[in-house]
Amino acid sequence: MTVQEHRFPCEQCGADLRFDPVQNKLVCDFCGHSEAVEKGDYAGTAIKELDFEQAIRHQLPQAEIEETRVSACPNCGAQVEINEKDHAVECPFCATPVVTDTGTHRHIKPKALLPFGLDETQARDAMTKWLGQLWFAPNGLQEYARKGRKLNGIYVPYWTYDADTKSSYTGERGDDYYTTRRVVRNGKSQTIRQRHTKWRRASGHVARFFDDVLVLASKSLPKRYTDGLQPWNLSELQPYSPDFLAGFRAEGYQISLEDGYTEARAYLDAMILRDVKFDIGGDRQKVHSINTTISDVTFKHILLPVWLAAYKYRGKTYRFVVNGQTGKVQGERPYSAWKIAFATIIGLIVAAGVGYIVAQNK
Repeated sequence: MTVQEHRFPCEQCGADLRFDPVQNKLVCDFCGHSEAVEKGDYAGTAIKELDFEQAIRHQLPQAEIEETRVSACPNCGAQVEINEKDHAVECPFCATPVVTDTGTHRHIKPKALLPFGLDETQARDAMTKWLGQLWFAPNGLQEYARKGRKLNGIYVPYWTYDADTKSSYTGERGDDYYTTRRVVRNGKSQTIRQRHTKWRRASGHVARFFDDVLVLASKSLPKRYTDGLQPWNLSELQPYSPDFLAGFRAEGYQISLEDGYTEARAYLDAMILRDVKFDIGGDRQKVHSINTTISDVTFKHILLPVWLAAYKYRGKTYRFVVNGQTGKVQGERPYSAWKIAFATIIGLIVAAGVGYIVAQNK
């Protein structure tokens, strides 16, 4: 299989073009020339789902598979696609120097992506504002982040799963009722209201179609960061085109399609349990069994845009991620020991002052 390499030379000067999120065009930073994004053969058409069972049996059409040249970070394990002209890069996820190898990664092609909606300046402004709200963050880190290197634009891999589910259940419905009685406590008569629950058997059926259950396919960042970037507006997904990647990097997936489905299935089960409890009704529910039939499972490999900064400050790496669509920020929350100590001292002084005033007014 031929390794796919994508170049985006400017037709006027030959320099590399990059995708500009603000103009929604390919732009040459050298001469200013711009070109429309080539959205590929599937522009304007529905994004096709792929059959899950066919994929895990390795029976997907060859057109859905590609090989790309990747660099594997020895520190965090990230697999980032690289250009053939690159010989040494720095991992955008942890700032570790990486000497690239020439290995290839055979994987399922991305079917769709969310193009970057924010440029690097807008993402940096969002991160700087977020850092400014962290009062206990070291001043040196805040200043270093403001004046540091540019953020890296990374397309992060995700799986989405669709599934049709039908479930039968058994359980019990609890309806509350209350009684009152008079008791004497400490010589005083009181009315006590007591809750009781009347239980009766319940059974039934629920059905739900799940659309685009989103599962992160990367291990390079803590999941709490990427989960914190949600929600994503997946209605703006575009059919995959290499043009959107011009000037950005794309990470190869590290979580397999099957392992991703295991996580998706846990989400499905949780939602089905919620549906069952709602169907049982009443004030309380006991669920004894749920039997679920899942059919028509399909999936997509998609890429979502993230601006990422990895700063090494005083021997420690701090990472910040910005949702490239909405500007939402997540990341490490560093703390300054002297700021905490100062705040503690001020708090003690204030408490002592309040105590003194109270004592004087007695």
